[in-house]
Amino acid sequence: MEDASIRLSVSEAAKFFGVSPRTIRRAITDKAVEYIVVQNRYKIDLASLLDWADKTTTVRHKLAKDGIGQFVNKWKIPTERT
Repeated sequence: MEDASIRLSVSEAAKFFGVSPRTIRRAITDKAVEYIVVQNRYKIDLASLLDWADKTTTVRHKLAKDGIGQFVNKWKIPTERT
């Protein structure tokens, strides 16, 4: 059976979460996220990144302010009331 996990590179994860690549590498070193190595590159499991961000206050706030969270209000569909 094929693994259906979504995996991000260090730079993709840093952009997604609004942190520096160094912060992502620190999470890898601390074994706070799950990853595999493909062609000498880290590929980090998105689910473990989300768990890590939820447990790390600074990262959680940066995710909302500088990461993907900054776009959430733009995605909301306005509801029309009659």
